[in-house]
Amino acid sequence: MNAPAPSSGMKSVRRRDILRTLGSTLALSAFPSLRAAPAASKDSLSMQFYKSLTDEQRAKIVLSRDHAKRGYVSNWWYICPDQRLHTFYTQGQQDLVRQIFESLHHPDHREKMNWQVRKDLMGKIDNTPAVGFFGTPEDADFEFIYTGHHVTRRTFVHPGHTAGFGGRPIFYGNFAKAFREEKDHAGNPFWYQGLVFNDFVSALDGRQREKILVAREPRSEKPAQVIARRANDLPGLAGADLTKDQQAKLLDTMRRMLVCLRPADVAATLKTIEDQKIVQRLFISCYGGEYDIGGDKVWDTWQIEGPDMVWYFRGCPHIHGYFHLAAV
Repeated sequence: MNAPAPSSGMKSVRRRDILRTLGSTLALSAFPSLRAAPAASKDSLSMQFYKSLTDEQRAKIVLSRDHAKRGYVSNWWYICPDQRLHTFYTQGQQDLVRQIFESLHHPDHREKMNWQVRKDLMGKIDNTPAVGFFGTPEDADFEFIYTGHHVTRRTFVHPGHTAGFGGRPIFYGNFAKAFREEKDHAGNPFWYQGLVFNDFVSALDGRQREKILVAREPRSEKPAQVIARRANDLPGLAGADLTKDQQAKLLDTMRRMLVCLRPADVAATLKTIEDQKIVQRLFISCYGGEYDIGGDKVWDTWQIEGPDMVWYFRGCPHIHGYFHLAAV
């Protein structure tokens, strides 16, 4: 049975009350004991959410499986801009979406990921995330997507379908204390990736460190370009020129950087990279000058890219990260 449509009276709720409700709902992730145990269901959380939708809701947020937006990503966008979580869904549906979002992250990182979403509302209900679906339950690759400011996450709806991110891009980012962050990126939940990457760089020899630092601009952040894969003119140090031990360390570095995400997605992603020998086709690059905050050679901006994959990490003026593995 479809859930009742949200009443139009929801829109008259005061702005600060909506923000308080959103914050409280997300904050429950830090206190699992306060959350009622969900009823047993063979359906995934995203399928439960889909089944809760009214016909009107489905007509607005379920897109075709080959819709152009399925390959789109940006640092700030909404899959269904007129259907936001705080106005278009019942409280029960909002809670299901929160549970889906939490499930897409490692348990140790869920509180930080919820904090990022709350922080990037920037006190405005107009910045509330939006969600949608691509395809129908009859499609094997039926997909749920969650979008907003500094966040794009996705998951296949059917249980057991663990192909990582399904060959589509994700985005993560934040500025924790100021739009222009200092070199230590204090409070930013994603700077750990920068530190892990720099640990990999520290294991390179002198010639390799010279090769990895390139005198060119990093990728454009225009949505159509940031995940565009190139077959040639790739900057930096070639994965094929790494020793076997260094290739293994690069793979482990990527695993460690992805640790905030759902373990099953990380495992599927790394399996694809290993099985298809993608490391040998990758190029790793770092960027100095204005992109090295504080000029300390702890690289704030870097890329790992190849014909099958793009991973872009920009720490200046604050962190934006895009990941796109097309080979699945």
